[in-house]
Amino acid sequence: MRGFVKLSSGDVFEGNWVNETSIDELCGEVVFYTGMTGFQEVLTDPSYKDQIVVFTYPLIGNYGINEEDFESEMPHVAGVIVYEAAQDVFHYQAKYSLKQYLEKWNVPLLDNIDTRAIVKKIRDKGSMPAVLSKHEQSDLAFQLKPDCKVDAVTTKEIKKVGTGENHIVVVDFGCKQSIINALVERDCHVTVVPYDTTFEKIISLKPDGILLSNGPGDPKAISAELSKIKKLVSKLPTLGICLGHQLTALALGANTTKLAFGHRGANHPVSDLVTNQVFMSSQNHSYVVDNDSLFGTGLSTRFYNLHDQSVEGMVHDTLPLRTVQFHPEANPGPSDSQYIFDEFIELVKANNGRVATYA
Repeated sequence: MRGFVKLSSGDVFEGNWVNETSIDELCGEVVFYTGMTGFQEVLTDPSYKDQIVVFTYPLIGNYGINEEDFESEMPHVAGVIVYEAAQDVFHYQAKYSLKQYLEKWNVPLLDNIDTRAIVKKIRDKGSMPAVLSKHEQSDLAFQLKPDCKVDAVTTKEIKKVGTGENHIVVVDFGCKQSIINALVERDCHVTVVPYDTTFEKIISLKPDGILLSNGPGDPKAISAELSKIKKLVSKLPTLGICLGHQLTALALGANTTKLAFGHRGANHPVSDLVTNQVFMSSQNHSYVVDNDSLFGTGLSTRFYNLHDQSVEGMVHDTLPLRTVQFHPEANPGPSDSQYIFDEFIELVKANNGRVATYA
């Protein structure tokens, strides 16, 4: 069946609507992902909520979908665009093809699309609304949903995972399962709470540390949480990841801005100003912390992006606080950024005396 990708810039691309869905057309923000692998993790990462993802690698799906690498219980992307969708899968763990998995969840998959041309448009004009349609002529408006995306992906109830020594409360703005796994592997027992859980409730759980998770959308859309976040990072050792990093900056008086087309992929070089090491990172974000706005906040840049020099992580002058824009739990081949979790656990252990200050 024919399928069409229509950008708000006026460009139209024709290809194949691969899977059977009840959806004839939809609108979402179109973004691109540059990794050769990791499509299962991308599909189920809550940070991609309601986005149409263009995979730049020309063949996607050849190793299939397994039962081990989900970042959440369902896909969160609005639609998927590839040059070629592999119909046959070859990995021994594979349970579904890309087509079968997306069809199960009613997510449109389009292939035989000139993905290189789409990416060039996005790089030139920025991320933009796009329409996926089975119809060459469509009147669907290029209008994105104004709703709070974090509301749709956060846990609805408090959940406990692991039995380790250190108690970490994860404030769930759209947390990836890999983040929780990384904490459990480091002898933590983890309590995951909805993002709008009150400060008093979080403190009553008696955590040794706080992790502010990744999640979708503009951090300023949930500015109501900033006063709580400021109290949390002032009270307990804290690690902020991706959206959690951005929210921490806003809570302490800095600013965030939107990138033209964001950072998405498994090949972004980041420099650590403390260790003078460079490593490859996995990233997925549209917004960044404005480096100039850090003056007077107590925050300073520790990590920066070697492509565009944007802020990739921060430390605080006096608080036991670390943040990263990238995803240290991900393995884009190497796993050399996972030391971020080790540093966080050491920070938690070094500040255990702060537990005595609970009200």
